Amino acid sequence: MLRVSTRGEYGVRLMVDLARHYDNGTRSLTEIGQAEGLELKVQYLEQLVKCLREAHLIESTRGAHGGYRLSRPPSEIRMGEVLRALEGPIAPMICATEGEMGVICDRLDGCSTKYLWARVRNAITSTLDSMTLGDLVQESDIAHPPPARLVTLAPRKERSRSRQSV
Repeated sequence: MLRVSTRGEYGVRLMVDLARHYDNGTRSLTEIGQAEGLELKVQYLEQLVKCLREAHLIESTRGAHGGYRLSRPPSEIRMGEVLRALEGPIAPMICATEGEMGVICDRLDGCSTKYLWARVRNAITSTLDSMTLGDLVQESDIAHPPPARLVTLAPRKERSRSRQSV
């Protein structure tokens, strides 16, 4: 089974939070952790932001009002960039690793399944590279809209009195 590690999962959640708050300045890791249910994982998030900063996907600001923010708009950050920064090259099998392969299977020349793994890799990379962080935020907000606000109305008697006094 192909799986994304917790590094990829938490990193994507962190990036989604930053995308949701893109126009509101910086966010602390504590705020992100609380919003994403990762408040006990703040030290782990520190490791992830280091990778994301090195990939030029996020920026940090120090100080009392410091924190993290996306380095560019969510609509310009591809999900493939995010996962590669967190997980490395996309490779369902060693013989289907993106880019230069440092380690190659000794059966590569006679392998009957390498084409399957290359197609799986291509399908995954195509999906990830076609979706932006902005797309993901928009889709998740449609699937899970914010809770409705409660609006209270004045009792009927008060409304009818105000009409009579006009």
